[in-house]
Amino acid sequence: MDYRFLKVSGGPEGVVKLTISSPATLNALNSTILGELEDFVDSLGPVTTRILVITGEGKAFVAGADISEMAHLSEEEGFAFGKRGARVFKKIEDLPFPVIAAVNGFALGGGCELAMSCDIRIASAKARFGQPEVGLGIIPGFSGTYRLPKLVGQGIAKELIYTGKMIGADEALRIGLVNSVVAPEELDAAVNALVSAILKNAPIAVGFAKSCINENYDLDVDESIALENRYFAKCFATSDQKEGMVAFLNKRPAQFKNE
Repeated sequence: MDYRFLKVSGGPEGVVKLTISSPATLNALNSTILGELEDFVDSLGPVTTRILVITGEGKAFVAGADISEMAHLSEEEGFAFGKRGARVFKKIEDLPFPVIAAVNGFALGGGCELAMSCDIRIASAKARFGQPEVGLGIIPGFSGTYRLPKLVGQGIAKELIYTGKMIGADEALRIGLVNSVVAPEELDAAVNALVSAILKNAPIAVGFAKSCINENYDLDVDESIALENRYFAKCFATSDQKEGMVAFLNKRPAQFKNE
């Protein structure tokens, strides 16, 4: 499918880069962009794709949802709009391979929520984060009240959401909202280094690890340990496990085949 607001490029070894491209609106998420995002995510093959990188064009990652579209929504329409965004971001979170957010600029409202649906966030020093919805008379609508406390704790999440304040990349790093902060000109290199480090490992094992971590979100300790045990055991049914351990014992690099 040809997209109006998305740019998709494929790299080596199953690495896909997605750029949200509506710089005139700071990549604000409207229904069209959400529809394109959902179609794109649904099209990704778990065998052919190993890593997805998401970024934005221009000076924003995503500066929020499209206020011009939301301004006159009814309660029922607001419910549908929020449900759609939450559904798309959950699909991103549930992809069976790592998703990296390369946060190049403003990540506000829906943009911060999009970044939080990714597994890892690498931020440019110019990036800015926040959930400013209460200043518009609404609350975060794309699962921000769920994911932000998981990442930074309830106290900090409540402060950010209640005040609607915007924070810089260094503060986002301090509270655990992002994994690392780099100079703007080093963002691509930092993401590529992370991608290379992940690609060295067994793809099935990486995918199992992601599933295990995500499914552990709301389990108690006994359920969590049992879940890990099941995924751990499943690794031993893969050829990659045999290859990885034999390669280690023979002191040679492993040649994983994603099987």
